[in-house]
Amino acid sequence: METIINITVVDREGTEHKLEAPTDMNMNMMELCKSYELPVAGTCGGMAMCASCQIYVLTNHVPLIRSEDEQAMLDEAWHVEDNSRLGCQIQLTKKLDGLKVELAPYVEEESDDDW
Repeated sequence: METIINITVVDREGTEHKLEAPTDMNMNMMELCKSYELPVAGTCGGMAMCASCQIYVLTNHVPLIRSEDEQAMLDEAWHVEDNSRLGCQIQLTKKLDGLKVELAPYVEEESDDDW
């Protein structure tokens, strides 16, 4: 039985996007943002290995407790705040109805060619 929840995502320009999200497809926040073509890279495919899906949780729908792998990745990421989470680590459930998040600034990693 499909349940649709409503989530608000604030993009990097400050524009709010009202998203409808199914809870019966085993999706996470990174996948939801990508499905709406919001600028979330998700470079590692949701393995908590790149932080390109970092978001700031603006409501109390999601615990700010992070897994060891998520914390290790955020320890190496840019623009990390107390309310930072990796979107790929937040599964869409009925409890998230009304969630509001903001996309963290995107930082391209420097390559050896930049030197």
